[in-house]
Amino acid sequence: MKKESFYDFLSSLVVIVIGLLFGFLILLVSNAAQALPAFTTILTAGFSSMRSIGDVLQLSAPIILTGLSVAFAFKTGLFNIGASGQFTMGGFVAIYISVVFVDIPPALRIILAVVAATFMGAIWGAIPGILKAYRNVHEVIGSIMTNYIGMLIVNHLILNHIFDSNRGTSVRLPDEATLPSLGLNRIFADGSRASGINIGIILAIIAAILAYIVLEKTTFGYELKACGLNKDAAKYAGINAKRNIVFSMMISGGLAGLAGAINFMGVGGLSMSIVDVLAPEGFTGISVAFLAMSNPIAAIFSGTLISYLTFGGARIQALGFSIELVQMVIAIIIYFCAFGFLVKSFLKKRTKRLLKLEGEV
Repeated sequence: MKKESFYDFLSSLVVIVIGLLFGFLILLVSNAAQALPAFTTILTAGFSSMRSIGDVLQLSAPIILTGLSVAFAFKTGLFNIGASGQFTMGGFVAIYISVVFVDIPPALRIILAVVAATFMGAIWGAIPGILKAYRNVHEVIGSIMTNYIGMLIVNHLILNHIFDSNRGTSVRLPDEATLPSLGLNRIFADGSRASGINIGIILAIIAAILAYIVLEKTTFGYELKACGLNKDAAKYAGINAKRNIVFSMMISGGLAGLAGAINFMGVGGLSMSIVDVLAPEGFTGISVAFLAMSNPIAAIFSGTLISYLTFGGARIQALGFSIELVQMVIAIIIYFCAFGFLVKSFLKKRTKRLLKLEGEV
């Protein structure tokens, strides 16, 4: 293992342990008698059966992709905090195509919905990219703006075009418009009880591998990272920095848009609610990316881990914990993961100091 990779792994492990300990402390303060059973449930529920494993994998697919979205941008020197808006726009486009274009054959409609959602996310990601490249507007400001604009646009479009007044949400996806499982649900099943897993997890893994290849094995990826490290030096070397900034944000946005499609095209079909709240998946993606140290392959594992903890945490209500407390514990565990870079820096400095002292001795 390379030295840098070792620091990445160790720092990620440290923040996971710290997050879990703080989560356990909250449980202990809230209900000491049930704290240990609840903590055990968080750690073991996702692995308690094949069906549970399948549900964890299904839940992890959009989280992996939003984490990958943030990680890709961060690898190129950009901070895409707009994954929430890109996720929402992609999800809406997928739902709209699925419920409106009913004359298209189901298989073609699924492909069209996924591709269109990815493209919509890329367009939404391009906006802060263009503002950054050509008007020097910081991408954090630009992407925060597009988050809220996207949320409000989607609310308006749902209300005026695909609103189901009986349910108070968008029209629900028909079964034939959901992502196929290709037999995965029968593999991850408990007898006749199949899990909700579909090809979304496969798409997420493929996307992570492609992102890694682009960043680490291609000239295009080298140029993207060069622009992120030093835009002026890249420009001096003949690299079109402005174009690459836009491309980076477009790819990042496309990944988040794909996450939105996968999220709402699950088994049974989901609907989108009209709420003035940003999609939490986009912000969870930040923690996934930080925990993975912006490594696309590591994002697969960090996204799955966070989904695993979320799955287990949702099951401790039966032990007497309120849903608000459950969400708080999960949030504490997840967002402690964002301290990965800080812990990595501390570990590196500490190691250098110890090596220096050892050398003096």
